[in-house]
Amino acid sequence: MKVEDYKMRILFEMDKKDYVPDGSVFSRPSARAVIIKDGKIAMVYSKKYNYYKFPGGGIEADECMEDALIREVLEETGLCVIRDSIQEYGQVHRIQKGAKEDIFIQDNYYFLCSMKKDIEQQNLDKYEADEGFTLEFLKPQLAIDVNRETILDDFTQIMLEREALVFELLIQEGYFECGGKLHENTQNDIV
Repeated sequence: MKVEDYKMRILFEMDKKDYVPDGSVFSRPSARAVIIKDGKIAMVYSKKYNYYKFPGGGIEADECMEDALIREVLEETGLCVIRDSIQEYGQVHRIQKGAKEDIFIQDNYYFLCSMKKDIEQQNLDKYEADEGFTLEFLKPQLAIDVNRETILDDFTQIMLEREALVFELLIQEGYFECGGKLHENTQNDIV
């Protein structure tokens, strides 16, 4: 399904209101994976900048969301998402002053999904390799704490807070509780 056809529940919006309203716009939708295994979540860790982010990234113009999700997760982590396991979780709308353009808009689409058992080799972009992206499975509170203690530029800081807020929603909605939604969605589907 194409990005413009998605009508996912809005988890929250992040609007910095630090941009020129009628300025030039760069829009970059992204697909992000929520992969939970044994009460821990798969995250991309930046060794260089000390932060965690959900695996995933930009959706290319000719890609459907599921294809982008599978491609990005494989590239960043080596995890192979099982296509039939992909379930909508929610969307975060982010808008702020851009690095090159006046306005940066990013709609982040989060999906619950399962992975195959074997982990393949990462295929990182240059900036991802420079940051030392690695796959880590960790308890959600650790990622929240690290992201909130890490101080970077304003542009990156809003991304770190976005990820922390999504974690808090997952916790509130019972995805990490024994017998909670976790078991209904992703926990038992690893093959």
